[in-house]
Amino acid sequence: MADEDEPATGAGTGGATDDGGATDDVAARLAALERENADLRRRLEARPTTGGGGTGTSTESPTAVRRPRRRLRAVACAVLITLGALLAPLGAVSAWAQRELTDTDRYVATVGPLAADPVVQSAVAGRLTEVVMSRIDVGALVDDLVSGLEERDVPPRATQALAALEAPLQSGVESLVHETATRLVESDAFEGAWLQANRVAHQQLVAVMRGEDGDILQVDDGSLNIQLSGLIDLLKERLVDRGLGVAARIPSVDATFTIAQSAELVMLQNRYAQIVTLTTWLPWVALGLLAAGVLVANRRSRALVVAGLALTGAMVALGVGLAVARGLYLGALSGQVLRLDAAEVVFDQAVGYLRLTLRTVGVLGLVVALAAYLGGSSASARSLRAGLGRAGAAVRGWGEGRGVSAGPVGDWLGRHKAFVRVVVIGVAALVLLLAGSLTPGLVVGVALVAGLLLVVVEVLARPPVVPGPAGDPVGPVAPPPGAGPA
Repeated sequence: MADEDEPATGAGTGGATDDGGATDDVAARLAALERENADLRRRLEARPTTGGGGTGTSTESPTAVRRPRRRLRAVACAVLITLGALLAPLGAVSAWAQRELTDTDRYVATVGPLAADPVVQSAVAGRLTEVVMSRIDVGALVDDLVSGLEERDVPPRATQALAALEAPLQSGVESLVHETATRLVESDAFEGAWLQANRVAHQQLVAVMRGEDGDILQVDDGSLNIQLSGLIDLLKERLVDRGLGVAARIPSVDATFTIAQSAELVMLQNRYAQIVTLTTWLPWVALGLLAAGVLVANRRSRALVVAGLALTGAMVALGVGLAVARGLYLGALSGQVLRLDAAEVVFDQAVGYLRLTLRTVGVLGLVVALAAYLGGSSASARSLRAGLGRAGAAVRGWGEGRGVSAGPVGDWLGRHKAFVRVVVIGVAALVLLLAGSLTPGLVVGVALVAGLLLVVVEVLARPPVVPGPAGDPVGPVAPPPGAGPA
């Protein structure tokens, strides 16, 4: 029995020895792992956590890397749109000034209506009367008449009575001249002469701005004057026809009527070439800055909304500035001109196209902002588009339920709806770009027509049908919730 127990004992002793060796091996491995972990921790603690400095690679996430770039683009967008909005009023003024300086038809269209304005007609009639009366010496005429009567032995009482009539005669002659001048400026002849004089004057305007002398248009001491010599000759003929023969002896008169008066006219004359270059490019620079701000933005649709509103705000500021400038201009002329009301009419007529420009650009900014908002990715825009899509589907379903369907046209529109939208918007933009002269009515009209066409496309377009597993149609493709029209 003892012999039989020895192997068992030996086996048990050997098993115990093997268990002890396995335990030592596990302990050694655990110790090695702990040392490796400690070494890794030391390396991680010594490793830099940013890309600046050290030899290790950066551990920044892609989001952390993109964040500075997004901030830079946002700053660039804000700066560019701000600069564009600040330059937009100057660009509008520059475009207006450039057209007035270089386009004869625009200049005549600006000053032409002044010929029919009662205030301007009254001022011109007064100026003509003043010039003619300065050349007619009623006192000398009375003295000559008295001398002739005395030579014929007319009683002194009669000559004294005639001399006493000098003041009434002066008033009567002046009344006759003023009445004739008023009839002249209210006639078609005056309007034709005014338009022709201004057309010829504008042809000399560039020469005057270059410092050359003009026969009809003159810039003297900051005043822009138009010659009235032709009208005075016509007035003399009218006075002779009405019995005032002495008017025929009036010599040629160098009389003018002031169109504008400002010290800046001399500066304009001295820097004509630089101003023409500046006014040609400044509007495009302003638009380029606004476009660049939209292109570099992180969210272009939102940036386009901001740019449109900024452009509208700039035009509002220009309108306020124009009102202030009008008050300052008339205040500066107070006491220096005889007819301040005429100067007021002339100013309003001269800046008429500028006011039209700022209104048009302001409305265009609002239209662009509204279009960008409707096509943007904001929750409210997506909800609105989804509502419009559901409304279009409801109208289409109502019509199809009553046998009215777009047929193949609706199927084609459903497959190419995005392309059709791009075409409609592109054509609307081309109409505005190629228009001879933009007006608020044109901008609003084009926007309404384009919007109506887009609504019609939304109603007529039938969503494409998805084939089922066996090739049978299973229904239209449903847009994702809240996506609205593509």
